[in-house]
Amino acid sequence: MKISREEILHIANLSDLEIEENEIEKYALNLQDILNFANIVKNAPVEGLEITIGANEKKNIFRKDEIEVFEDNEALLQNAPSKEQNMFKIPKVL
Repeated sequence: MKISREEILHIANLSDLEIEENEIEKYALNLQDILNFANIVKNAPVEGLEITIGANEKKNIFRKDEIEVFEDNEALLQNAPSKEQNMFKIPKVL
């Protein structure tokens, strides 16, 4: 099936694209290539293949959130550019 000039202009109108007259043939060729490839994929032999959802079977492993007490606050606060009341002091963010 060949893509017509009118179809390209209709698609451009739906997409709110402004294309020049000399670009219509280029768009038609590109769209035709895409449709040809989609047809190849559509007609690919898939009989006897197992259904797959992803490329691998790895899954995320999440750990349970648990509160832990950090014992050495002084060592941690040594990295702070400024501190106040045993906490990092940062500029206000509004």
